Amino acid sequence: MASRPWVCAGRWAGRWAGRIGGCERWSWCRFRSDPIVAAARRTSRLTMQAGATLSNVTENVMQRVRMPSGDKLHVRPHHPLCTLRRLIEEYFEQSIGRESGGLQLFTDMPAVVSTTACFDELLVARDHPSRRPTDTYYVDESTVLRAHTTAHDTELLRRGLRCFLVSGDVYRRDAIDRKHYPVFHQVDGVRVFENAPSEDWVLDDLKRTLFGLAQHLFRYPVQDAAVAAADGRVAATDGTATDDNEVPVRWVDAEFPFTRRSLELEVLWQGEWLEVLGCGVLQPDVLRAGNVDPKRASGWAFGLGLERLAMVLFGIPDIRLFWSSDRRFTSQFRDGAITRFRPFSKYPPVYKDISMWVKDAPADADSNGTAAVGFHENDLCELVRSVAGDLVEDITCTDSFVHPKTKRRSNCYRITFRSTERSLTDEEINDMQFRIRDQIAHSMSRVAELR
Repeated sequence: MASRPWVCAGRWAGRWAGRIGGCERWSWCRFRSDPIVAAARRTSRLTMQAGATLSNVTENVMQRVRMPSGDKLHVRPHHPLCTLRRLIEEYFEQSIGRESGGLQLFTDMPAVVSTTACFDELLVARDHPSRRPTDTYYVDESTVLRAHTTAHDTELLRRGLRCFLVSGDVYRRDAIDRKHYPVFHQVDGVRVFENAPSEDWVLDDLKRTLFGLAQHLFRYPVQDAAVAAADGRVAATDGTATDDNEVPVRWVDAEFPFTRRSLELEVLWQGEWLEVLGCGVLQPDVLRAGNVDPKRASGWAFGLGLERLAMVLFGIPDIRLFWSSDRRFTSQFRDGAITRFRPFSKYPPVYKDISMWVKDAPADADSNGTAAVGFHENDLCELVRSVAGDLVEDITCTDSFVHPKTKRRSNCYRITFRSTERSLTDEEINDMQFRIRDQIAHSMSRVAELR
C-alpha cells in the first residue's frame, strides 16, 4: 500500500505520527455506522482544482465508516485512547500552563473539513498522493473527512490562538491488517512565539518540549508488575528507564509539507527504535494562512497517533480491539492508568484467496494516479470492509505475475477472517466470500476481472 505524506507517518499524524508497531506513515504519524453516511458511491468525473480528472470522488465515503458522533474513543472514560490523550494534555498543562493566553485544548473540532484546510493551507502539493480518492474520504469535490488533525491549525491561528492541542478522530482509506483501521485518532500541537530570538531557539524549544513528553509517556508507571518485569522494566516506570535514567531518544531528519527543519522523534523501546511523532518549525506560508506575520513570529508544530502509542504502552495487539464493547476488554482499563492488556481469548483465523486480472494505470498517468482508471489495493480493501467489516483481519497480496503474451497482470490476495470476540462459522465465512466476489464483479469490473 502506498504511504502518505506526514500524515499517524505518511501524513502528519501518519503522516505526523510514526510507524510504531508497523503503523502507516503520513500525518504527524478506521468501520461502524453511528450514524451511517449516505454514501451513494456515485461514479462521476469531477475536475479538481489541480486540473486532474478524478472518478468516484463524490461521496466516496464508505457506508460503514464511523462518522463524527457521540461515540468518540478519545473522550470515552476509562478507554486507553482517552487515558493517553489526558496524559499528553497533562504534560503540556504542567510544562506550558493554561493561564490567560496559554495552552488551549480542543477535543471536538468538526471532522468534516474543506480541502483548503486539509491540504492547500498546509502546502500539500496538488499532485500529492494523499489527495487521491484512493487515499482520502471525499464528501464532495471540496470537502473531506479530515485525514489529520493538522487540518485545524490555520483556523485556530486565525482565531488568535498561539498555543493549542487538537485531538480527534481522523479518516483514511488504507490497508487492512492489525495495525491499520479507517478511523483512528491523533493529537496535534502548535506553539507560536512573537519576536522569537531565532529559528534555532524555536527548534530548541520544540525538541526540549517533546523530549519531556517522551519521558512523561514512556516512564509512566505501569500497573502490571509481572509484565513490567518480563519486559525488563521496573514496575514504577514504563519503558527502558528507571527514576534515575532517561528514556533514550533520537531525532531523525524528515520532510513534511507544512514544516521546515522537520524531524521525527524516536524512542528506544525494548531494544528497538520506535518512531513516536513528527514535528518541525512551521512554514512561513502556513503562518500566513493563519494570519500570522512570519516576520514577527515563528512557531513549531507536532503530531502523533494515539493508537500507535497505545498499542505499545498498553500492549494491545490488534487495532480493532479499541472499538470492542466486550467487557473482557473494556473492564481491564481505568482512567489515569496504563494497564497492560491481558488477552482473554484466541480465536482461529480463516483464510480465503481471491485471484483476479487487474488493470494497471498507464505509465504516462499523472504522478498521483488520477489521470486514468487503474486498479488500487485500497479500493479492494474498502470493498472487503464494506462486506466483512471488523471480521476481516488482514489482506495480503500473496502472488503477482504478468502474462508473457497478453501482458495482463494477475494478483492473488489472501483474506484473513478472524473475530476478536468469537469463533466464525464456515457458513458466514463462505457467505462473505461469495458477496465479496460478487461485489468485485459488479463494482470493480473496469479494473479487475475474477479468475
